[in-house]
Amino acid sequence: MTKKRHLLLTLLACTALSLQAQVYNEMDADGNIIQRDEFGNTTNNSFNPNRRDSTKNKNKEVPKGVWAWKVDRRFGDIKRAELDTMPHLYQNTIYNTGVYGEYNSTGNNYSPRQNRIFIDRNPFSEFIFTDPYDYTTKQPDNFLFLNTLSPYTNISYDNCGDKQNGEDHIDAKFGVNAGKRLGVGFDLDYYYGRGYYQNQANSHFRASLYASYVGDRYQMHFLGSAYHRKVQENGGIVNDNYITHPELETTQYSEEEIPTVLSRNYNRNNSQHLFFSHRYNIGFYRKVKMTEEEIKARQFAQASAKQNQEQKAKEKGEDMRMENLGRKGNEPIHEAPKGRPADAKIMGDEPGSGKPAEQADTTRIQVESQEKMDSLIAEKAKQDSIDATMKKEYVPVTSIIHTLDLNNYDRTYYAGLSPTNYYADTFYDQDYEGETSGQGINDKYKYLSVKNTFGLALLEGFNKYMKAGLKGFISYEMRNYQMPALYEGATQYYLAKYSEHCLNVGGQLSKTQGQTFHFNLAAELGVTGMQSGALAIDFNTDLNFKLWGDTLRLAAKAFFHRTKPSFFHENYMSKHLKWDQSLSAQTQTHIEGVFTYEKTNTQLRVAVDELQNYIYYGISYNNTTGANGTVTGRSALTGGVFQESGNINVLTAQLRQTFTLGVLNWENIVTYQNSSNKDVLPLPQLNVFTNLFLSFKIAKVLSVEFGGCATYFTKYEAPDYLPMIGQFAIQKNADVKQEIGGYPFVDVYANFHLKRARFFVSMSHVNAGSGSKEYFLTPHYPTNTRVLRFGVSWNFYN
Repeated sequence: MTKKRHLLLTLLACTALSLQAQVYNEMDADGNIIQRDEFGNTTNNSFNPNRRDSTKNKNKEVPKGVWAWKVDRRFGDIKRAELDTMPHLYQNTIYNTGVYGEYNSTGNNYSPRQNRIFIDRNPFSEFIFTDPYDYTTKQPDNFLFLNTLSPYTNISYDNCGDKQNGEDHIDAKFGVNAGKRLGVGFDLDYYYGRGYYQNQANSHFRASLYASYVGDRYQMHFLGSAYHRKVQENGGIVNDNYITHPELETTQYSEEEIPTVLSRNYNRNNSQHLFFSHRYNIGFYRKVKMTEEEIKARQFAQASAKQNQEQKAKEKGEDMRMENLGRKGNEPIHEAPKGRPADAKIMGDEPGSGKPAEQADTTRIQVESQEKMDSLIAEKAKQDSIDATMKKEYVPVTSIIHTLDLNNYDRTYYAGLSPTNYYADTFYDQDYEGETSGQGINDKYKYLSVKNTFGLALLEGFNKYMKAGLKGFISYEMRNYQMPALYEGATQYYLAKYSEHCLNVGGQLSKTQGQTFHFNLAAELGVTGMQSGALAIDFNTDLNFKLWGDTLRLAAKAFFHRTKPSFFHENYMSKHLKWDQSLSAQTQTHIEGVFTYEKTNTQLRVAVDELQNYIYYGISYNNTTGANGTVTGRSALTGGVFQESGNINVLTAQLRQTFTLGVLNWENIVTYQNSSNKDVLPLPQLNVFTNLFLSFKIAKVLSVEFGGCATYFTKYEAPDYLPMIGQFAIQKNADVKQEIGGYPFVDVYANFHLKRARFFVSMSHVNAGSGSKEYFLTPHYPTNTRVLRFGVSWNFYN
């Protein structure tokens, strides 16, 4: 009896537990299984509390809007820009010789370079040693800030050769927004050129972190960058005949075996940069129409919010109808009010017996008919539709601006071994750290600059009478330098420290809005310090109007610059080079006009420059010869900074013309230059770039460019290269002057563009080994021969 009683109690307990734990399974609209208990409440025994399967997400389209812009380095003004996604000439963007082959270099890719087109050369900076590496440098005013609707990533990679003599370049960009205003991201660049000749390897690494906040009243841009540059200097090949006339030499060398003047010589440049610009705007709001991307983003956000709300309601068992919003699954359903019952009677106009009638509300719209009601509803729907595509835009009137620009440089010129009698002079034996002596070199230089700029702006466009913007600014800069110096009678140098300051003032008057006419006038004057008396006045303008169905653009540019020499132009000491001099301010007057007609793909550019007290670098050495008269090296090398007191005039005329016939395209850039003093400022009289290609699509989605391009310039006594300071220098010794030019460089390529990706395959310098074989872009520095290359750039939005 007792056993039966125990068995019965056990069965009753199990039944109760099963009833208490009973659940009901159901499937939602997304295919997810939801469990409910007997009371209708959802239960969850999953580690995914929302029970969402990302593979079944129906949010279909990720918004892909990306806006890019650059900022003015002084004021932080936003200048709209476009992401580089075009396939045209993509294969040429990987060369430090320029997209149009307009730069001279020391042969290897990513090596120092100088523009052959004088009017396109950048002015020298205060730390002159990194100027030739502008290809691997992104200044704050040339950096792209991004605002994205979804995370944006771009990976670019190009490669050639192998582990012994090839090149690799990878660039990774990332940008993401935290809301509409705040954007952050990074940009990583790595260049590695092992070189096809001896002792010319180089590597460059850049890491940039950026942030931007573009609000109505407050705007901010931050850019922090770090660079590491290491370049091996080979001093050029020993004898040019190894390239141009190998049959004259008793020993035949392959490309990678040709002897070079230097080995174990390096230029290292490390630098850190911080740019921070912000402003506070005072203004008012107005409504403007949104772009298509912004409309899609708003619709996407609204749909996502609605879906999230419905999903949460389903999990809680709530009814999403307005009248039952928040009702639990086991609660009674409340029926929606259905209006006045059909059998209701109206008792009269009076609100109550013996009470006076209330006066009519004259503040409300009187709806007297169904037609008027429909009209009001339609008008409201129309206004709602308009409001859905509109946004509030803040119109700034006045801006208070502050910009911080900090730059820190550290340079080392190192040599483990130097050729006998290669240098004309020696000024110390041992470096300050005691690491090198004798033929070794360890020259160190440091530079720190901290610049603050404060500005006040009255902005254009806040009303119809304010047609131009006006800005004023004041800037203060502190500079610290370190370089080798010697105590009297000492043979070991120490790092001497120098400092200076600069106070500048200036202003800007500009008109940038509208389609027809724009101008910009800016001026800056050095008031005190080392830049006292320096003056820069810049003016540019453009006029755009329709002619025969397309846009004709007339543009003009002019400037007057009185520039003080750099600290290192007047003061420099190393183991084998030294100068201590006082130079006058260099002045340059430039006037330029540009005619552009888009219908015929024509652009004509004419410029005149006048220079006085022109500052330039010079180099001098002798050739050493063997018993049979063959050049075997160089000796008595020296160099420095020089100044030409007389006037130099430069005339430049450049024509860009593209012809199109169906899928056939012929692009040409022809530049004529004439320098009045070719001994100090030598320039090629003619520089030509030509590109013949087919442009078509395959299956309407794959864009293809297939063709060949060539670069040619006339012979001239081009600047040589001075490794100790890493600069292109005028050949000062008439006995060994060397001309380059008169040789075409021909490439063939195929470019492709498919949706988010572009890629290319190319063969550079296909004509190597033919003709005169004088493929030099700097005296004694041959370029690479025939090389097969490929590259790809891919955009990701997720």
